[in-house]
Amino acid sequence: MKILKDVISLKFKTAKGDGILLHGEGQQGDYITLELQQAKLLLQINLGSNQYGSIQGHTSVSSGSLLDGDHWHSVLIERYRRSVNFTLDQHTQSFRTNGEFDRLDLDYEHNLTFSCTESHSFPAFFNSTSSLQLPGRTDADTVSVRLQFRTWNPSGLLFFTPLMPGGVEVSLVEGKVTVHIYVTLGKNARVDISSGSGLNDGQWHSVHFLALESIAMLTINGDEMSTVRAALPIQIRTGGDYFFGGYFPRTDLSPSQRSFQGCMQLIHVDDQLVDLQSVEQGMLGSFENVSLDMCAIIDRCVPNHCEHGSKCSQTGDTFKCACEGTGYSGATCHNSVYEQSCEEYKHLGRSSDTYWIDPDGSGPLEPFRVTCNVMEDKVWTTIVNDLPAQSSVAAGSRAEDKTVLTLNYSMSAEQVNAVTSSAEFCEQHVAYTCYKSRLLNSPDGSPSTWWVGRGNEKHFYWGGSGPGVQKCACGIERNCTDARYYCNCDADLRQWKEDAGMLMYKDHLPVSQVVVGDVHRSGSEARLTVGPLRCQGDRHFWNAASFNTPASYLHFPTFQAETSVDVSFYFKTSASHGVFLENLGNPDFIRLELKSATVVSLSFDVGNGPVELTVRSSTPLNDDQWHRVEAERNIKEAVLRLDKVHREARSAPPQGHTHLQLFSQLFVGASGGQRGFLGCIRSLKVNGVTLDLEGRAKVTPGVKPGCSGHCSSYGMHCQNEGKCMEKYNGYSCDCSLTAFDGPFCNDDVGGYFESGTLVRYDLMSESSSSPAVKEGNSGVLSAVGNLTREELSFSFSTAHTPAVLIYISSKTQDYLAVVLRHNGTLQIRYNLGGLREPFTISLNHRNMANGQPHNVNLSRQDRLIQLQVDHYPTVSYTLPEASDTEFNLVKTVFLGKVFETGQIDPVLIERYNTPGFVGCLSRVQFNRIAPLKAALRTGVPSTASIQGVLVESNCGASPLTVPPMSAVFDPWHPDSAGAQFPFNEERVSRDGVNRDSAIIGGIIAVVIFSILCTLVFLVRHMFHHKGSYHTNEAKGAESADCADAAIIVNDPAFTETIDESKKEWFI
Repeated sequence: MKILKDVISLKFKTAKGDGILLHGEGQQGDYITLELQQAKLLLQINLGSNQYGSIQGHTSVSSGSLLDGDHWHSVLIERYRRSVNFTLDQHTQSFRTNGEFDRLDLDYEHNLTFSCTESHSFPAFFNSTSSLQLPGRTDADTVSVRLQFRTWNPSGLLFFTPLMPGGVEVSLVEGKVTVHIYVTLGKNARVDISSGSGLNDGQWHSVHFLALESIAMLTINGDEMSTVRAALPIQIRTGGDYFFGGYFPRTDLSPSQRSFQGCMQLIHVDDQLVDLQSVEQGMLGSFENVSLDMCAIIDRCVPNHCEHGSKCSQTGDTFKCACEGTGYSGATCHNSVYEQSCEEYKHLGRSSDTYWIDPDGSGPLEPFRVTCNVMEDKVWTTIVNDLPAQSSVAAGSRAEDKTVLTLNYSMSAEQVNAVTSSAEFCEQHVAYTCYKSRLLNSPDGSPSTWWVGRGNEKHFYWGGSGPGVQKCACGIERNCTDARYYCNCDADLRQWKEDAGMLMYKDHLPVSQVVVGDVHRSGSEARLTVGPLRCQGDRHFWNAASFNTPASYLHFPTFQAETSVDVSFYFKTSASHGVFLENLGNPDFIRLELKSATVVSLSFDVGNGPVELTVRSSTPLNDDQWHRVEAERNIKEAVLRLDKVHREARSAPPQGHTHLQLFSQLFVGASGGQRGFLGCIRSLKVNGVTLDLEGRAKVTPGVKPGCSGHCSSYGMHCQNEGKCMEKYNGYSCDCSLTAFDGPFCNDDVGGYFESGTLVRYDLMSESSSSPAVKEGNSGVLSAVGNLTREELSFSFSTAHTPAVLIYISSKTQDYLAVVLRHNGTLQIRYNLGGLREPFTISLNHRNMANGQPHNVNLSRQDRLIQLQVDHYPTVSYTLPEASDTEFNLVKTVFLGKVFETGQIDPVLIERYNTPGFVGCLSRVQFNRIAPLKAALRTGVPSTASIQGVLVESNCGASPLTVPPMSAVFDPWHPDSAGAQFPFNEERVSRDGVNRDSAIIGGIIAVVIFSILCTLVFLVRHMFHHKGSYHTNEAKGAESADCADAAIIVNDPAFTETIDESKKEWFI
């Protein structure tokens, strides 16, 4: 009997947790079974499996819980072919059977008779305040108690009975039945025994405790083989009273567990079944807050409200979801802990890396890992496959066989489709390298090779072409090897050729298979390369609408929000109030609203009365910047979050309505006479699905698609004075006026200079006084003309001296130079005119040619010069009154070496310019000019040029590995207050010998110093001069003890140097 359609209905009640309700089978292996397993209803059906076992038709679905409570339950099974509706007590599960067959073939029929007998169980339900007191024999030497219990709580009191003297407590402790026997005769003694595990699973379990003479025994679930026994120190005597489920008197022998939540039945005391009906009628014992003839515990994990594979656990009052390892968080593991795309990571200020993303948020797709490449103006999502580059294509065993190469990605097809669907653009590079192997068999033949993409569709175009065009890239560009064909490989030549290009129709991507047909001929060979899938942009993240009037709104289908719903979006506004969205029912509703300039609220009603949650921001929300709102409501709690910082949560009441029933449309912006929202909303997601605000806005009056002004919220991510540039769907950082690169202008641009290498950047042409570079806005710091203000910053590392780091020349003799002297110390040389010697700043107390990276920041405003090196405090210097304050006709910036015609400071050329800087320079910036970056970025027109070998590297900007000194220490004046130096106590002997040696050495040093200073005084008297300053340094400073001594010893032209009037030279 082969049947396409079945309808089976029945009702049942039972006190047993296991048993078969219905079973039928056929000779072909088909069967249907309906049975109880652990008080859950299990439907098993098989419409047939093939004889090889490759098609398995077995399908199993369970429903319900705690069905052994001796109550009636209704079952309805409806099947049409492979579609099945399985209904238990009005709860329906719909599914499709496994396999490929759709008929149920049952060959056997059985006549069954059955009848229902009344159950003898009379359960009692206990809560945390319940207690049942029953009488037993007094002054007996035996305690015998048997009962059945079911509970979800791991711990609780089953019963307690006082002894003479002492007591017996039988409790559930962490899922085990534990017995404590207290004896207080003579000296206190205690006997503990335990048995069982996981007994708080909601199933019925039996306990039998027997204490007879000097032996105690505990048996769980009737398993006599696992009975636990213990010896008693004395023979016990009963007290006569037994307390079940609760014992609240405060006595010296109070039990460790006070109460019990769950059900008990079939209670036996002294081997006699207790008549609980007599207890109910007040004829036996007493009880308080015990519900008799019912078991009211419920299974809060069926249906399972824990989402995304999280595990549900429960007690008598509540349930809990374990979210660890799922990638989700919240009371029901509903919210994804990851961002939806690489685009969103960029706008959190993240750089290129591998990240977990979750495109559908709380939806069914699991999060997955992708590579995010954050560029200046784009963010690429990269998904790799397992096909090696240049994979050889092997021929099939028969000539007509085709070779199939299957590509596997690191995620499911649904996850890949989620990326491509939300992307603005996708591409995938393919390359077919051939030797006498045709590709598309153009122009008129049937394609030898094709590829399979999204939805298992075949495609007969190749990279560089498009859908519907059976061509390769060379066929589109008309430059194929043989003009008669549309692919290089179709020329069928006995030489290696290649057809390669990008597949860019994103609805066809990714490539999942490539079927190659022409490799079976003698001498035919082919190699295949399929690159990673690369997608750019996120249409969902930037899907936005602008609400221009208080009455404007958009409408969407009703929320599907009965047991759980989540809403997230970004908004920006200059208004102080407005309704973001609203959905109505009767009386149920849900609403998200800007209540004031600092307060966002979530209000809803599921039938228990209105509930409102509010979060308050410490700063105004009507600042026309983007703010993020996330709201979630489930049967356990409601949560409202603002800007990932502010959070408010409200637990659902333990009793009452839990389903949110709505019927109106979802209104976004305003509805029902509420105060409308004025501003922008974007990336509105409901239960992980992005609502198309732009699409609706295009056809709705008062609402415009899109929203501008992203830099007000995200501009702070553009670092190092990078400029935020507005885009329709986001922003980008313009780094052109900085010495940095990268999406956030924080990637160092530097280079390694070999000996003799120099970089030249012309600010002014040689032939005239006109600027060689165009300036930006008038408000930025100028780099050409006559300057009264300049800023210079760079970093470097080297182990070679001497060297010219930076030299800035002019059409006059004005210049600025930064040099490393022979001893590795840094010197700044300023010559602005008016002085006989350049104004110098010498940092004499630190060797900076130590291979470590160092940062230099120099600025001048008129006469005030400020210098900061590395992490040390900024030090101020002042140009002398005689000095000019204009840097006249700034012409050229040199890096690494000076190569200039005309008269240049001889000190600079003779001492520091040869052999040239060897090491790393990075992030060089003079005012708004970045000469090193301009030299390295050859694709951008500039006046920069390179002589010698310059290799791009950021080695000059690596993190400093030397521990920083205290900020209170002035590195240029080691004798400043508070200076501390390393002190080795081991080098100072206790007998003072080293101290005496130090005194003798000090006396000798004083004598030598006195002689030298006397010589200096005589020379100064002979060669009297004017106009030198304490910061000026003449030739020979590297080896002299002081500046004056250096002038005398090392400068034969001393008098000419200091007396010569300053002249201006035009080079």
